[in-house]
Amino acid sequence: MTDAPRHDASDGGRYGEAVFRPEQAGEGERIDFGALAYDDITLARLRALGAGPGWRCLDAGAGTGTVSRRLLAEAGVTSVLAVDRDVRFLTGRTVPGLDVLEADITAPGFTPGRFRLVHARFVLMHLPERDRLITALAELVAPGGVLVLSDAVDLTSDRTPGTPYTTVMRAMWQGLRATIGTDVTWVPSYPQLLRGTGLAHVAAEIHVPPLLPGSPISRFWVDTWERSRAAMLATGLADDAAVDAAVRYLDSDACASLSAGMLTVWGWKPGNPA
Repeated sequence: MTDAPRHDASDGGRYGEAVFRPEQAGEGERIDFGALAYDDITLARLRALGAGPGWRCLDAGAGTGTVSRRLLAEAGVTSVLAVDRDVRFLTGRTVPGLDVLEADITAPGFTPGRFRLVHARFVLMHLPERDRLITALAELVAPGGVLVLSDAVDLTSDRTPGTPYTTVMRAMWQGLRATIGTDVTWVPSYPQLLRGTGLAHVAAEIHVPPLLPGSPISRFWVDTWERSRAAMLATGLADDAAVDAAVRYLDSDACASLSAGMLTVWGWKPGNPA
């Protein structure tokens, strides 16, 4: 995901600048590790909602385009508009039916049309204007269409037993919030926010991928920590030794922790499809 605006609450810049820079070696692979962990769940949900032939879809903050391409290849949708602020990971992987648009979804003039499916995954958690953006995305849904949003939920509560992993994850969330404005604390309010836009039949689910040595989600977190290490150390909650210990912990049989979950919520625009 590379689609984020400047965050006014800090001087760290925005996603893709202060951290997770797309030009940094291996950034596309980091995004793809997340895709390997979550794409099957995402595609199963989108197909269960009916995504298929005749559907025109918008994939906002499309990253490397794995969801966009699988919607075309597996669900058989008619077209997908993949949007990102930086499209370097999209332009080299085009397929029939896939249109790529370099644009900032936070821009007031972002109105690419109406779609049967509007989807965004791991996007809004990085954006400060989330209420306005949820309303704006809902307005892009055609009558009879569906808005589907997925974002992270932190499962390292104060009562979670301390492990090298939980120590570093707490430092990561705090460091990213201070640096680029990432905030997952409001994600559980997604269902109410979608309902507030006038969408109907709102529902939600959560998926927690297992932390197994060498698994895609474990490799995703290791790469994420490395790219956000400076922000994590600045919190004072973790030092280099703690980050290194967490990396070893994830690759060991001693690992007994919960990954961040992915909460997915959807809601339907009243009316009949055109």
